[in-house]
Amino acid sequence: MDVMQNLFSGFQIAFQPTNLLYCFIGVFIGNLIGVLPGVGPSATIALLIPLTLHESPVTAIIMLAGIYYGAQYGGTITSVLVNIPGEASSVVTCFDGYQMAQKGKAGPALGIAAFGSFIAGTLSVVGLMFLAFPLSGIALKFGPAEYFAIMCLGLTILSFLTRGSMIKALMMAVLGLFLSYVGMDIFTGQVRFNLGLLELSGGIGLVPMLMGLFGVSEVLVNIENPEKRDVFKTNMGSLLPNREEWKRSLPAIGRGSLIGFILGIIPGAGTILAPFVTYGIEKKLSKHPEKFGTGAIEGVAGPEAANNAAAGGSFIPLFILGVPPNVTIAVLLGALMIHGMQVGPMLLKQHPELFWGTVASMYIGNIMLLILNVPMIGLWVKILKVPDRILFPLILLFSLIGSFSMNNSMFDVFVMLTFGIFGYLAKLYDFEAGPLVLAFVLGDTMEQALRQSLIGSDGSFLIFVSRPISAAALGIAALLLISNFLPFLRKRKNSLIKQGA
Repeated sequence: MDVMQNLFSGFQIAFQPTNLLYCFIGVFIGNLIGVLPGVGPSATIALLIPLTLHESPVTAIIMLAGIYYGAQYGGTITSVLVNIPGEASSVVTCFDGYQMAQKGKAGPALGIAAFGSFIAGTLSVVGLMFLAFPLSGIALKFGPAEYFAIMCLGLTILSFLTRGSMIKALMMAVLGLFLSYVGMDIFTGQVRFNLGLLELSGGIGLVPMLMGLFGVSEVLVNIENPEKRDVFKTNMGSLLPNREEWKRSLPAIGRGSLIGFILGIIPGAGTILAPFVTYGIEKKLSKHPEKFGTGAIEGVAGPEAANNAAAGGSFIPLFILGVPPNVTIAVLLGALMIHGMQVGPMLLKQHPELFWGTVASMYIGNIMLLILNVPMIGLWVKILKVPDRILFPLILLFSLIGSFSMNNSMFDVFVMLTFGIFGYLAKLYDFEAGPLVLAFVLGDTMEQALRQSLIGSDGSFLIFVSRPISAAALGIAALLLISNFLPFLRKRKNSLIKQGA
């Protein structure tokens, strides 16, 4: 009963004209960003944080969250029509979606993706609504040692699931932690690592860093390697799947929703991993697995449901533990911090309007996205043809304005440009920005948890292995690290044996 009363209160918040407008703006921009390959929700959220500073935290998160789950919808269009995933989570949709388009079934492919995304997105909100408070009660029992261990595990899993070298990912995570320590020591009040610059006494600004790493660097990379986008010209046909296609798709949508929601909760790359897992399961369960990769509609429906459900599930660790499960949620966590919100299990107790307002807005946002996607697919196709010479200057302009407007400081603009060049060089040498951002956002909280734990144990590190939850989390993190180094050690051993022979 309390859940329904709280949800009713959430809808009262979400239906306020300002929140309703910002919800629409968020999902519309998210859909647009998903359509445009190469421009991700992380960069977009970072660019738009300054625009929310004069609004309440609830309004800000409603809009920024809308960008995140809205981008999952938009990425489908490029996957089906261009064979280029607008989002990393839409890679799997290319396998069968583009094949359906080539067979003249682009309409049903886009239609089932939109309906599947709506169903999965709605189910994930229901799961979020019913699981958040019971889990937050458990999370309230966590101490500093448990928080530190879980954050270490989250960083390790994200580094483990990166596309490139784990060594490089760990290097970026360590750099992110170091950068988070620039500025004033939270315990002693002394300024550290500021290179003698007064502007760095308060630390490195999160927004300029994000705009540089995701916005400016993306522009530089795309200028060097322009991406040609040839939209597949075909008759869309009806966007509504027929009865047989619905029959094949509905079980896939149900399984994809469940798998996506569960994987979305786990720190790591849930929205990316969930579609691949779902696709593999659907192919395994299918009576005609040979049709996958040639235009099977369930190969579109399942993964699309999975990535949208994972997007909803990823809000659980954010609201309950204050631990972001992926980079985009890390940027959202940064936005909450900028708005002065204390993120963690107490958030649901101290600011229930933020949680329930966001949950209710996600119901509304999913309906808006369904309306935006089904009748307006033709418009999104035209947006795909926007030339880079118009798009990239706009991204740079928003980055400059956003960085400067935070503190009316040119120093923040220089910070943004510095991280833009760093981000470009990182991409050039296959270093991913995700672990750096996540470590930077969690750095202060991790340091606080570590030092509180050691103060409580009189300096003994045994506190981390004497408490079951922290010991288990650190143990899993250690096993992941060791498993990644085993192939290298085995190769080194074989090399030494050959040399000895």
